[in-house]
Amino acid sequence: MPLRVENIRRTLEAVLAPTRLDIEDDSHRHAGHVGAKGGGHYRVYVVSAKFSGRTLIARHRMVYEALAEQMKGDIHALSIVAKAPEEAAE
Repeated sequence: MPLRVENIRRTLEAVLAPTRLDIEDDSHRHAGHVGAKGGGHYRVYVVSAKFSGRTLIARHRMVYEALAEQMKGDIHALSIVAKAPEEAAE
Protein backbone atom coordinates (compact mmCIF):
# COMPACT_ATOMS: atom_id res chain seq x y z
CA MET A 1 0.00 0.00 0.00
CA PRO A 2 1.41 3.43 -0.92
CA LEU A 3 2.70 5.49 2.02
CA ARG A 4 0.19 8.33 1.57
CA VAL A 5 -2.76 5.94 1.58
CA GLU A 6 -1.35 4.19 4.65
CA ASN A 7 -0.95 7.54 6.43
CA ILE A 8 -4.54 8.50 5.61
CA ARG A 9 -5.71 5.09 6.87
CA ARG A 10 -3.78 5.32 10.15
CA THR A 11 -5.03 8.84 10.83
CA LEU A 12 -8.69 8.12 10.14
CA GLU A 13 -8.58 4.86 12.11
CA ALA A 14 -7.10 6.66 15.12
CA VAL A 15 -9.57 9.56 15.06
CA LEU A 16 -12.81 7.98 13.80
CA ALA A 17 -12.51 4.29 14.79
CA PRO A 18 -14.30 3.27 11.59
CA THR A 19 -16.06 -0.04 11.11
CA ARG A 20 -15.32 0.28 7.40
CA LEU A 21 -12.69 2.37 5.65
CA ASP A 22 -11.95 2.24 1.93
CA ILE A 23 -9.36 4.57 0.43
CA GLU A 24 -8.76 4.85 -3.29
CA ASP A 25 -5.83 6.76 -4.78
CA ASP A 26 -7.45 8.55 -7.71
CA SER A 27 -4.34 10.57 -8.64
CA HIS A 28 -3.77 8.80 -11.95
CA ARG A 29 -7.00 10.35 -13.29
CA HIS A 30 -5.64 13.83 -12.61
CA ALA A 31 -2.15 13.61 -14.11
CA GLY A 32 -0.87 17.06 -14.98
CA HIS A 33 -3.53 18.79 -12.89
CA VAL A 34 -2.47 22.39 -12.43
CA GLY A 35 -2.02 23.37 -8.80
CA ALA A 36 -1.71 19.87 -7.36
CA LYS A 37 1.71 20.75 -5.85
CA GLY A 38 2.61 17.09 -5.49
CA GLY A 39 -0.48 16.16 -3.49
CA GLY A 40 -2.71 13.35 -4.59
CA HIS A 41 -6.39 12.89 -5.25
CA TYR A 42 -8.16 10.40 -2.98
CA ARG A 43 -11.61 8.91 -2.48
CA VAL A 44 -12.58 7.91 1.05
CA TYR A 45 -15.56 5.79 2.08
CA VAL A 46 -15.79 5.70 5.86
CA VAL A 47 -18.37 4.27 8.25
CA SER A 48 -18.08 5.39 11.86
CA ALA A 49 -20.36 5.47 14.89
CA LYS A 50 -18.95 8.96 15.51
CA PHE A 51 -21.02 10.14 12.54
CA SER A 52 -24.33 9.11 14.12
CA GLY A 53 -26.65 12.08 14.58
CA ARG A 54 -24.34 14.44 12.69
CA THR A 55 -25.05 16.30 9.47
CA LEU A 56 -23.20 15.53 6.27
CA ILE A 57 -21.27 18.79 6.58
CA ALA A 58 -20.25 17.97 10.17
CA ARG A 59 -19.04 14.53 9.06
CA HIS A 60 -16.95 15.99 6.26
CA ARG A 61 -15.49 18.53 8.68
CA MET A 62 -14.49 15.70 11.01
CA VAL A 63 -12.63 13.97 8.17
CA TYR A 64 -10.97 17.19 7.01
CA GLU A 65 -9.95 18.08 10.58
CA ALA A 66 -8.45 14.63 11.07
CA LEU A 67 -6.44 14.99 7.86
CA ALA A 68 -5.54 18.67 8.28
CA GLU A 69 -1.76 18.10 8.28
CA GLN A 70 -1.89 15.87 5.20
CA MET A 71 -4.11 18.39 3.40
CA LYS A 72 -1.15 20.80 3.52
CA GLY A 73 0.87 18.69 1.11
CA ASP A 74 0.09 15.00 0.67
CA ILE A 75 -3.57 15.47 -0.26
CA HIS A 76 -4.64 17.88 -2.98
CA ALA A 77 -8.25 16.69 -3.39
CA LEU A 78 -10.47 14.48 -1.29
CA SER A 79 -13.81 12.91 -2.16
CA ILE A 80 -15.65 11.74 0.96
CA VAL A 81 -18.55 9.39 1.61
CA ALA A 82 -19.14 9.40 5.37
CA LYS A 83 -21.88 7.22 6.86
CA ALA A 84 -23.08 6.17 10.27
CA PRO A 85 -23.36 2.38 10.78
CA GLU A 86 -27.16 2.47 10.60
CA GLU A 87 -26.95 4.11 7.17
CA ALA A 88 -24.31 1.77 5.81
CA ALA A 89 -26.51 -1.23 6.57
CA GLU A 90 -29.21 0.06 4.20
